[in-house]
Amino acid sequence: MIIIPAIDIQQGRCVRLIQGDFATSHEVAADPLITALGFKAAGASWVHMVDLDGALSGRRENSDVFLKIAEESGLLVEVGGGIRDMETVDFYLRNGIERVILGTAAIRKPEFTAEAVARYGERIAVGIDAKDGRVMVAGWSEEGNADYLSVAKQMDGMGVGAVIFTDISRDGTLSGPNLAQLKALREQVSCPVIASGGIKGLEDLQALAVLDLYGAICGKAIYSGDLDLAEAIRGLFSGRRRTE
Repeated sequence: MIIIPAIDIQQGRCVRLIQGDFATSHEVAADPLITALGFKAAGASWVHMVDLDGALSGRRENSDVFLKIAEESGLLVEVGGGIRDMETVDFYLRNGIERVILGTAAIRKPEFTAEAVARYGERIAVGIDAKDGRVMVAGWSEEGNADYLSVAKQMDGMGVGAVIFTDISRDGTLSGPNLAQLKALREQVSCPVIASGGIKGLEDLQALAVLDLYGAICGKAIYSGDLDLAEAIRGLFSGRRRTE
């Protein structure tokens, strides 16, 4: 299992939210590139980045930040937030981004997801963000019409490179990941599963590794000091370039 540190971007700043609530936005680091370089120095191979402004607007809002980090950090970059058409997918994957994450568009336009997978294969991931098992869309501001397992199975059937699952109620809370829902998800799909939301420390990562997940995204725990990224990577986990 790989550990993927996270950088959420709002108006060019590194921020974190609690349970996806934009009213809780607070800055956690001074500079995105310096933060990414710190992750690289700690031994990370990937960085997970989210365009929070784009998640609300449905457009590329902070793409310059993501491309700069892809070019200068030495990390493989995955980007989500506001990626809702093939033009945006093409833009990112042809300009140094390793993997894009479809969220709202994957739920509302599955035919678009199928087209993206046909063109880029494993470089397309789908983010499934759920509250009480129900999928949320549009920057977590609207409830979709399906449960997370049915969506995951649909996306797995299309051949996506990975499913990234976030329990919104735990995101940014350091309360632990939703192991029960992640276990059910891992049992229902054949594609790699990446956990996100609630991870606090090494015990949580060990519990996720037992589920045979591909990866775990860590954000607040790193910024708060609850998780030593270098220690976790050195002691427990190894990096791989892409999903297998």
